[in-house]
Amino acid sequence: MKVLLLCALVAAASAALDPLSDEFLELLQSKQMTWTPGRNFPKKTSKEFLQTLACIHKNPNTPKLPLKKTAPTTGLSVPVSFDAREQWPLCESIKEVRDQGNCGSCWAVAAAGVMTDRTCIDTNATVIFRYSSEDVAACCTECGLGCYGGDEDCVLRHWVEHGYVSGGRYNSNEGCQPYSVEECEHHMVGERPPCEGEVPILVCHKQCIDGYPKTYEEDLEYGKEAYVLPQDVAAIQEDVLANGPVTVAFAVYDDFLSYKSGVYQHEEGALLGYHAVRLIGWGEENGTPYWLIINSWNNDWGDQGLFKILRGSNECEIEGDVAGGKYLPH
Repeated sequence: MKVLLLCALVAAASAALDPLSDEFLELLQSKQMTWTPGRNFPKKTSKEFLQTLACIHKNPNTPKLPLKKTAPTTGLSVPVSFDAREQWPLCESIKEVRDQGNCGSCWAVAAAGVMTDRTCIDTNATVIFRYSSEDVAACCTECGLGCYGGDEDCVLRHWVEHGYVSGGRYNSNEGCQPYSVEECEHHMVGERPPCEGEVPILVCHKQCIDGYPKTYEEDLEYGKEAYVLPQDVAAIQEDVLANGPVTVAFAVYDDFLSYKSGVYQHEEGALLGYHAVRLIGWGEENGTPYWLIINSWNNDWGDQGLFKILRGSNECEIEGDVAGGKYLPH
């Protein structure tokens, strides 16, 4: 009874600490863990910005995607490790770490990345089309509220039913609708401005930037199907092997903000909310199985913009909300 009470008191104390404080970081560094913590965000980072990082808001009234019941590569041997960047080297988009900026658009950014990757893979890199995070976040209004969160699964349904246009990074002038939210520094020191200030308001404009050679309607590309995968490691692995990266949503706790390297497992702190990212592979590190994930906080957060998270036990619900789709060829 005393042990349980002590554990409860320790948990309450860690939850009360500011997750960006030196005290919280020292607490993490004092523990024996499968991952290494460090400072990713300035201590004075605003609570408003941290709230934009927890950007998954599920609408219970939105129709669910169909469950993909059968594995697409039945009988294929699943390797111990896999990295989609190495499997499809012609698809440069798989390597890209996007930056959602000071905007809770992870739901749109992750889904746009997966659609881009899978279009490239489905066409053997003959179609290079970078789906616009801006178009997804601003115009998929049944899926979310722009910078105030949304549902990445719903984005894939909209891809099938309505399509999306192209668009590159902020200030790139690439595609029909480049991302309009400035990239910012998800790190202590860097070349970009700090992530602070008011959260942007994204407005759906069904037109392309000046000088782009197509109309909005001419630029649209569509998906052929969209689906969710069962909470099953083998099913997820087989779909990634056959079709490429998938979207995943997971629970973000205070300690995740301090991830630097290794295989993340939640240790300390309170729940901040849910976040969407791209799962591109898996492996083992010192005997610990992991999923390989690309985040959307630019490449100087964490492990060059990526992180590993424990595989096989639904750590932070990482295996409970996985989705993918297929490109509709012309």
